[in-house]
Amino acid sequence: MSVKSSYIRLVTFFLLNVTIMTSCRKFLDAKPDIALVVPSKISDLQALLDDNSNIFNLQYGAYGEGSADNYYCPYTLLSGLNEANRNLYTWGEELVFESTPNGWDQAYKGIMRANIALEEIEKIAYDQNTRQTWDNVKGTALFFRAFTHWRILVNFAVAYDEQTALKDPGIPLRLNGNFNETSVRSSVQACYNRIIEDLRSSIPLLPALPQHVLRPAKAAAYAALARTYLSMRRYEEAAKYADSSLQLQYTLMDYSKLNGNSPYPVPQFNEEVVYQVRMGMPALINNTNGRIDTMLYASYHEHDLRKQLYFARNSDGTYGFRGGYYAGGGMFTGIAVDEMYLTRAECYARSGRVDLAMSDLNTLMVKRWKQEEWHPLEAGSSKEAVDMILTERRKELLFRDLRWMDIKRLNKEREHQISLRRDLNGTIITLPPNDPRYALPFPRDVIRISGMPQNAR
Repeated sequence: MSVKSSYIRLVTFFLLNVTIMTSCRKFLDAKPDIALVVPSKISDLQALLDDNSNIFNLQYGAYGEGSADNYYCPYTLLSGLNEANRNLYTWGEELVFESTPNGWDQAYKGIMRANIALEEIEKIAYDQNTRQTWDNVKGTALFFRAFTHWRILVNFAVAYDEQTALKDPGIPLRLNGNFNETSVRSSVQACYNRIIEDLRSSIPLLPALPQHVLRPAKAAAYAALARTYLSMRRYEEAAKYADSSLQLQYTLMDYSKLNGNSPYPVPQFNEEVVYQVRMGMPALINNTNGRIDTMLYASYHEHDLRKQLYFARNSDGTYGFRGGYYAGGGMFTGIAVDEMYLTRAECYARSGRVDLAMSDLNTLMVKRWKQEEWHPLEAGSSKEAVDMILTERRKELLFRDLRWMDIKRLNKEREHQISLRRDLNGTIITLPPNDPRYALPFPRDVIRISGMPQNAR
């Protein structure tokens, strides 16, 4: 489904049901279908944002993770998958969406809801009685719009480069509820500017910590800014906002307390979760088809508890992933405390603050190893510290839909050059650093309807 048709469908529902919904409060109180509710009160707007099971807290597509190198799909299995999966795995000419919901449709549907909330909240009186709920609606909507735009941007645009960002094509920025506007591609710089502005604006409006991690709070907004600046390689700002998030939420799980015999050892909604998002498990990378990269698996030390907790052995001797913070048939792609420690550590190391960087890394790693075998890690230089931290970042955060972003940003650094490789029954496909294919192709229906230029292949 295209962005424009999504706008038409949902907004048409709003317009058609004005009379019915304003006189039917019992229906709203009993079992609201938020797609049929006219947002006329703060509670309506909060409900619009909280109706999130298939919008804000569920990510479809796994486009970055499916394009990255944490896994491989054997050719015999890949050949049995549909065109969409095969094209994603091989960085093909186009993405083909054969059904809805899909990642693009759901992302822009969420952005539309955020825009509607932002427009309608300004029509509601702001006073002492409404201040807290009014602020929360606006702050939540700003966060959702920024977080969703960023997720699309890091997959479908080239990596940020301050020398070219003003002219590099980004993604469509949808900033209002007018579905008649034709989508156009903003520059990468304009996209990042808007994401940062929305996140910064959300912070004074949100509570420090959420009522539930399905809702954002200041800790999540700070963390999202840290992610954003990290993807831009603006390390000073990334460190600043990772630190701000950690000042509010810093607790780490002790992995030695987890039950390795459980099918999913890491509990959902655990104390490390800052903001909950799960990613539906696509066929390409589920445990039926996807296999953990063998070199990645071998990189875990035998005393590293993640080697037991994160992976399950398949009958053919390969391994599948089971260590997500969602604890079920999907992957955790939200924000967690461990990510913020690794982000702050990397940024400290890059700025020469090696002692602080290694302190952060050891704070995390002591919770991941067998206690009787643990010895603090040491680094003699900034480069050594950065290399250690990046190694642990990959091992800690795999299958959170962050690796694709990391590859793209690291390939902009001379000392970190990563090439990807697919083996299709002896036919080798490679993706060298900074190849245009790191900007995934827009869905063909979106290009056809909007007339926007497609990414280079």
